Amino acid sequence: MRTRYFIYGIIILLLILFNSSCKRDRGKIILTQQIQYDVNIKSPDSDMDWWVQNIERPERVSFIKMLLFAAYSGKIKAYDAYFNTPLTVKQLKSIGNSVDSVTLQRPYPPYEYYDTIVKRQLDINQITRIRFLEKWYINKKTFEINKKIIGIAPIIKNYNTQGNFRGYMPLFWLYFDNKYPKKLLQDSNFTK
Repeated sequence: MRTRYFIYGIIILLLILFNSSCKRDRGKIILTQQIQYDVNIKSPDSDMDWWVQNIERPERVSFIKMLLFAAYSGKIKAYDAYFNTPLTVKQLKSIGNSVDSVTLQRPYPPYEYYDTIVKRQLDINQITRIRFLEKWYINKKTFEINKKIIGIAPIIKNYNTQGNFRGYMPLFWLYFDNKYPKKLLQDSNFTK
């Protein structure tokens, strides 16, 4: 007899929880299908509090390594940051790595010119931003906003051969919905 009441009690509790969950989601609408923005994960200003625009170094390095491993291992398919085409592992591993020949001038007389090779390799400490692509929902009654991450792109600072800052450069995109890259290509100006 007690067992029966206990089971009825659990069933009623589950129904109440399920019903309140449905009511909470009932007022939810899509705020935007896609929104893209950059987030600093390494503070650009050392005078700021440690938590402002910053993930502490151990967690930041671990997060970046996790993203790179997922991309390099093929666990998550990586896409070109500009043309949204799939990247091979070889293409992916070449991003941020380059070998250039540069002509420089000696700083002392006779100020002759000479050629040198400049080799650059991607250093995970260079990744200071993450670009998010998300879908946002809002509950009209509670104004609760939920975000669904569609994709993320690690970003580095980009410098020219003279060392002048040119801007921020996304390395690649990782999408968490396999259908999204095709949808993006269909909806974008790339196919028009």
